[in-house]
Amino acid sequence: MAKKKGNRIQVILECTEHKTSGLGGISRYITTKNRKNTPERIELKKYNPIMKKVTVHKEIK
Repeated sequence: MAKKKGNRIQVILECTEHKTSGLGGISRYITTKNRKNTPERIELKKYNPIMKKVTVHKEIK
């Protein structure tokens, strides 16, 4: 298997409001980020289909 070049890595985003709401299920998204430009964890506003609204999703891994 060839070694990947570059600084882009895959990250998982998980909804922060969903955990406290008590509803079942999990809202997660997979995206990529540049490790060199953004070394800290990212936060994006994404749609949560279970809560049916846009919420803040934070990087978990």
